[in-house]
Amino acid sequence: MATKVVLITGASSGIGDATARALSHAGYRVFGGVRRLDAAAAAPGVEYVQMDVQDEASVTSAVNFVLEKAGRIDILINNAGVSLVGPVEATSDAEANALFDVNVFGVLRAMRAVLPSMRHNRSGLVVNISSVLGFLPAPFMGLYASSKHALEGLSESLDHEVRALGVRVVLVEPSFTRTKLDTNATRTQAVIEDYAAALASSVDAVQQQVKSAPLPGEVAKKILSIIEGTRQLRQPADGRAKLLSFLRRFAPFAQVDKSLRRAFGLQGKAM
Repeated sequence: MATKVVLITGASSGIGDATARALSHAGYRVFGGVRRLDAAAAAPGVEYVQMDVQDEASVTSAVNFVLEKAGRIDILINNAGVSLVGPVEATSDAEANALFDVNVFGVLRAMRAVLPSMRHNRSGLVVNISSVLGFLPAPFMGLYASSKHALEGLSESLDHEVRALGVRVVLVEPSFTRTKLDTNATRTQAVIEDYAAALASSVDAVQQQVKSAPLPGEVAKKILSIIEGTRQLRQPADGRAKLLSFLRRFAPFAQVDKSLRRAFGLQGKAM
């Protein structure tokens, strides 16, 4: 069987870098999309291509480059993403637009560019990196959570559209992971004093959880197992994510609400 060709967005660090390394080691031909070629961490066997998911021309150029070199793209992994921390009320239109432009529209651009060749081949897999915040709320990360909720709706809808054409879509839902996405998240520029204490407490709680969170390599292992195994739409990436998914579906709302407020360092009345 021919070696499968994989294109990964946001491959310069974190989950993208770990996944590129894991798939290359497993025998896949891996192309890593990066905004800056000089920033790529040169993983063995990975071929890098300049790809800015916020720029449609860049996305199209990167996909055409891979198709010219490899002849096909069997698997697209949409990993590129950004985060934003701050109150919903303090979030400007520009900040919200910038986040959605990467986390939602960047994914849409990449899928639009890759799907014609997958449809032609009547074969393909799109793996979209979501989050447990794709099905849970996130105080002071409301725009990030809403972008992942949007990604989940987009992915599930697309899977129905392309299934008869031999293409499937899968969502990978990690919990907190030890990457720069959580530790170096952008803050909203506007400051509203009424939220300051709760925001500080929430940021500290998240940082503490990130310190003991799984490494990106654990998510990469999950992605590899998905590619080589069954194709269920939603795939929690670790034990905690699996538990949270179960609780969200089956636990009483008040229990989930209280647990979530505790996880984000919020005090006071839960309901």
